Formats: sequence, structure tokens, C-alpha cells
Amino acid sequence: MDDFKPLDPLLHSQLRLAVMSLLLSVESAEFTFIKEKTRATAGNLSVQLDKLSSAGYIQVEKAFKGKKPVTTCQITKWGVEAFETYVNALKGYIE
Repeated sequence: MDDFKPLDPLLHSQLRLAVMSLLLSVESAEFTFIKEKTRATAGNLSVQLDKLSSAGYIQVEKAFKGKKPVTTCQITKWGVEAFETYVNALKGYIE
């Protein structure tokens, strides 16, 4: 049996993993869309997005549509690589 590869603690959180999975399947997503899909509270989602952004896994852009603030998130190349590494390590646990 092979040694288990360590799982990225940043991606091991249920909400952060859900956000990364969601962002993998779209070019970008607005905060409200992510909040709706993950059923997270605005406060918790903001904290988790900050953590992913600080790690370089996602890019967060804040802008305005008219007078309304809009936050848009996009996964980075580094985020895609981290996610793939996480999934491959996880496969090692279940195979």
C-alpha cells in the first residue's frame, strides 16, 4: 500500500471545496450565484473567499453595476492545479 499523500487543508473545508468545484465549471461567477449554489451565509462565504484568494487559488474582482456593488470570482491556474492535486490525493485514499 502506498503512503497517503497529505490533503490540502485549505481545500479540505466543505465550503471552500464547493466553491472551487463550482468555479472550475464556469469562467467566472458572481458572489450571489456562489452564495445561492453553496447555500452559505454571506459572512461565511466572504471569509472563505478571502482565504482562497489569499492562497492565490481564486481571483476576486469588486466592481459596480450601476450603483450596485458586484463581486466576481474566478479560479486561477494555481487554483486548478491545487484542486487537481487535492482530487488525486483523495483518490489515493479511496482506491
